[in-house]
Amino acid sequence: MSLRLQFLLFVTLIHAVLIVLAWQLRTTNLLLFFGSEVLLIASIILAVRLYRGFVRPFELIAAGTAAMQAKDFSMKFVPVGQREMDQLITVYNDMIDALRRERVSQHEKSFLLERLIQASPAGILVLDFDGRIESANPAAERMLDQPGAALPGQLPTELPGAWGAALADLAEDQPQALRLSGLATYRAHAAHFLDRGFTRRFILLEELTQELMQQEKQAYGKLIRMMSHEINNSIGAINSILHSFGHYAPQLAADDQPDFTQALEVSIARNTQLANFIANFAHLVRLPAPALQPTDLHALLRGICRLYQPQSEERRIQWHLKLAPSPLVISLDPQQLEQALLNVAKNALEAIDHDGNIWVRTTLDPPTLTIENDGPTLTPAVSQQLFTPFFSTKRDGQGIGLTLVRDVLLAHGFQFQLATNPAKRTAFTIAFRKEAA
Repeated sequence: MSLRLQFLLFVTLIHAVLIVLAWQLRTTNLLLFFGSEVLLIASIILAVRLYRGFVRPFELIAAGTAAMQAKDFSMKFVPVGQREMDQLITVYNDMIDALRRERVSQHEKSFLLERLIQASPAGILVLDFDGRIESANPAAERMLDQPGAALPGQLPTELPGAWGAALADLAEDQPQALRLSGLATYRAHAAHFLDRGFTRRFILLEELTQELMQQEKQAYGKLIRMMSHEINNSIGAINSILHSFGHYAPQLAADDQPDFTQALEVSIARNTQLANFIANFAHLVRLPAPALQPTDLHALLRGICRLYQPQSEERRIQWHLKLAPSPLVISLDPQQLEQALLNVAKNALEAIDHDGNIWVRTTLDPPTLTIENDGPTLTPAVSQQLFTPFFSTKRDGQGIGLTLVRDVLLAHGFQFQLATNPAKRTAFTIAFRKEAA
């Protein structure tokens, strides 16, 4: 039973008793009867005023409670002239103003934070209370190569490719550097925030590829320039002396002349090879900007296949050209790209000892090129180091072939990948820009 109903019942019962008693005085004392009637009327008037005074605050409290339940912080009350009631109205209005300001401030901050997350170049994965991905910004979708609709509900350890394994051991407040596919380098950082009093985690992904590549290129560029300067100065003087020694060959005994001449030739050749070795590194550092022009990629590929055909036949390695039916014309620097493709084809050829196959495929929409071989597949350790300068799995490798390929393709703005495909073949894939086709 509500308080209002209890008050009405109490007032009704009291006045009913008073009316009965006053009615009894009608026959015994008429004067007292009229006096009691006046008092009864005054009591009824006072009860009505008290009822209004009590019920009005309850109505206001009920209306204010309903407004707060509906999250409507715009409704305020006007003072009614009663001191107690006006105090209650003042407190309520102040509280509503504070709630409205807080709500507007939180909404603006939340909107700003959401815009910052969406525009951030860093990938952000927000996890729910169960540690599953709740939301991801566009940068995270790009880094993970996953559509936004496919990410919610996944555990970070369930992400495809190398991401799942990379994030499995990620501890909070302990940033880790992640190197994926031997090219892309990221820094992952896990932290937490409070949501309704409970802890939730988020993962921040920062791409460091371009920054690290620029730093390492500056570092080995300085080293190569210093080495080139010192070695070239020495090689020039040494070769000059060696050539001068050649004039003394006729003065030697006939039996010693061939050995003496051969020793000089070997020394000069070795010095020249050393100079070329340093020149290759210097060329890598001074790679010019690409001079773009429309180029038929199929013509480049056929020329490369013809170049490697003789040594392929000696080792019984077959080339399979599966080119698109119409010419694939791309805006690129033909000299730089040909050099890069020569390195890719050479690596594919050297990956096969003998009796193997190399497939060269192109597509028009989207414009892509794939060079794959059926030699030994890449190990995870090798995959992480593929495009690292000076890294090579070959005994006499310099470790600049794939680095040159990387720099050429990045300068053109082409996306590329070297990995083992589902057919267990090692494939180098290049995705050309559509607008360049």
